[in-house]
Amino acid sequence: MFTKILIANRGEIACRVMETAQKMGVFCVAVYSDADASAKHVQKADEAVHIGDSAPAESYLKGDVIIQAALDTGAQAIHPGYGFLSENPDFVDAVEAAGLTFIGPSADAIRKMGLKDAAKVLMEQAGVPVVPGYHGDNQDPEHLSGAADTIGYPVLIKAVAGGGGKGMRLVEEPEDFTAALDSARGEARTAFGNDAVLVEKFVAKPRHIEVQVFGDGTHAVHLFERDCSLQRRHQKVIEEAPAPGMTPEMREAMGLAGVRAAEAIGYKGAGTVEFIVDASEGLRPDRFWFMEMNTRLQVEHPVSEAITGVDLVEWQLRVAAGETLPKQQQELSINGHAFEARLYAEDVPKGFLPATGTLTHLQFPSYCRADSGVRAGDAISPWYDPMVAKVIVHGPTREVALESLHRALKHTEVAGTVTNLAFLGALTRHQGFASGDVDTGLIGRDLDNLVQEASVTSCSLVAAAMVALKLDDPDEESGFTLWASLHRAVQLMQGGEVVDLDVQVESPERQIWQVGPETVVAERTNGRWSLDGTPMPNVAVSGSEITVFDSYGQVFGFADPLDRDTSAAGDTNVVEAPMPGLVKAVFATAGDAVKEGDRLAILEAMKMEHSLLAARDGVVAEVLAEAGAQVEAGAALVRLEEE
Repeated sequence: MFTKILIANRGEIACRVMETAQKMGVFCVAVYSDADASAKHVQKADEAVHIGDSAPAESYLKGDVIIQAALDTGAQAIHPGYGFLSENPDFVDAVEAAGLTFIGPSADAIRKMGLKDAAKVLMEQAGVPVVPGYHGDNQDPEHLSGAADTIGYPVLIKAVAGGGGKGMRLVEEPEDFTAALDSARGEARTAFGNDAVLVEKFVAKPRHIEVQVFGDGTHAVHLFERDCSLQRRHQKVIEEAPAPGMTPEMREAMGLAGVRAAEAIGYKGAGTVEFIVDASEGLRPDRFWFMEMNTRLQVEHPVSEAITGVDLVEWQLRVAAGETLPKQQQELSINGHAFEARLYAEDVPKGFLPATGTLTHLQFPSYCRADSGVRAGDAISPWYDPMVAKVIVHGPTREVALESLHRALKHTEVAGTVTNLAFLGALTRHQGFASGDVDTGLIGRDLDNLVQEASVTSCSLVAAAMVALKLDDPDEESGFTLWASLHRAVQLMQGGEVVDLDVQVESPERQIWQVGPETVVAERTNGRWSLDGTPMPNVAVSGSEITVFDSYGQVFGFADPLDRDTSAAGDTNVVEAPMPGLVKAVFATAGDAVKEGDRLAILEAMKMEHSLLAARDGVVAEVLAEAGAQVEAGAALVRLEEE
């Protein structure tokens, strides 16, 4: 076994590999870019090497720099994780040329599966079923159009290189083929530098089912299947194992096809053989076809680990170190059901736009497995994939596991950035998904229902207000000297609206809140508050932003009148941002004479525009921010000359 390995990756997968390797007594070397200098995977490693700037092309994709880091630190092998250089055969060659071991398949195996058209020909020769289509070298548009006519519409045009849905077009009528071909080729050329395409039969009710395989270079086994049909724009959202509705006959056929695929290329290590399945008449052994093989560890590998009890990273290390397969096929079996949900920093209502921000709070329930490369206080960087975590659950049945996933997502607490948490929670309540009636078009068909924002409850507002006024802990100083029937008002901001609340504090254990026409009674028993008899949700505060962990997280802004009075009596020379936000406009320039109350800037925060006013008459000394700047709470925007 190796004594030291280098992990040529970052984030969640780097942490995942370290977890197993360190348990096995293997020392781990991390690599990091400028943006990742204080990242979780760097802190978790036994040692770390800086490899370049924040951009992947200047760090995690610099194979020569990574190999040199391995040599300099005395690492014997390199684990690529997934993404970046994990499926780059030239990198594998360079690793081995340097006298190091690549923890993964051979460069030859990666090359054979790297182009979809060549891989399909190879799979046909190995007896693996492939989708009816044209995978040849003739890229003449007329020839491709004729092939589509022979296959029968609808057809799918797909780039032979790359993935992620780029260079892919659905064509339902012959007259649309030429335009779709031009569009697919243009996108493929830009994304992959290769505009070659293949044409395949489009499957009407497609399911994406993949087989986890593992080989030692000669023999291979399969660790059963995963269903990854719950997708948006060809990107997986929730994966599960085993596949719902799977029959013993089809499982045997798919498993055998996966093993044949792996053994046909002398595969070594963990890999995934992906199949497209026609589920229009249920799952049938003659209705699945090879799509591609991912020659690496997959993002969703934890669900296979959960149902088999196998640590795939341990297997990777053992086989790469020269051992044979740890188990034979007859020793592997399925135990229960598992789900994995991908938690991303993304704005779902805005079309799943990737988001950034600092995670001010991050906590997962103890009864789930959460694979994450970030912690509270870490920033979601614009340079890399915005994954926050993978939430994994396991149960004796699919129904129990799905309920466990629903509960785990409901009790996951994230603050500081927008996420897809509520969207994932809505999927766990989708009737079709719950019944196992899934296909790759489910999310697209029901998207409007899945992205509806939860309404804000009075109890959530009261929870935020209690914390804002420090009334959740009567032992703290909260501005009151006696607990005799005290009264206070507070304003919260949510969703572009200002909400007024009023509280009557009757005792350290009881408060009466008025939220519009509604009354909410807060009572404390045995140190825990309840609101109208329901336990008060957890709350996190960062500056003037309050997150109540109800309905997957409700965010409120808080402007305390007492705080404003204090600020007005303090430093009147500097106009500061009262909360994190975007500077929409700046109206001041150095040398301007201003009057008290003049509008100097506009800050957009909490979906509202806030005018920032001069606290006194004076002359502008400096303008410290410009329109378009993203600023933190307390950032100085305009400074006046000293009086």
